[in-house]
Amino acid sequence: MLPLKRRRSTFSPPPTALEHQAVPVITTMIASLMVLIPVVATQPIFPPSGLMVFLGWRLLRNDIWPLWMGIPLGFWDDLFSGQPLGSAMAGWTLVMLALDQLDRRLPFRSHSEDWAIAVGAIAGYLALAALLAGGATSLIILIPQLFLSALLFPLIARLCAALDRWRGNR
Repeated sequence: MLPLKRRRSTFSPPPTALEHQAVPVITTMIASLMVLIPVVATQPIFPPSGLMVFLGWRLLRNDIWPLWMGIPLGFWDDLFSGQPLGSAMAGWTLVMLALDQLDRRLPFRSHSEDWAIAVGAIAGYLALAALLAGGATSLIILIPQLFLSALLFPLIARLCAALDRWRGNR
């Protein structure tokens, strides 16, 4: 027996714009808190999960956030990531500006193109964050972190799509 699709009653009010906006913002904020998981490593290995969820939502729906949304969500990420204050705010805003320009040039993309765009944005952000944090070391140490991010992004994009369907049915 197939599960029945939950339908909205005619008496229940439709979700407000705040309810639609809260799911992406809260999931991005929770993903930014993933850096608090205790991991002992000699070099950076944990992917920037907040940025990955941010990119997952942005690539799924290009009209979900205004261009300035990278500033408050980047500030939240800066509070917990250990990076200098303002590095995620600048990086996420630059990612939003680049994605806005890319949406004007390539309005129709496949999942593999979105994956490549996300990996490029993550690589640029990691390089920028390393340079802002005093990049006296080589950027080669970021390769495992970038590789893990590239492997995990399709899973995060799938999670954002499932949450988008869930918030649309509410």
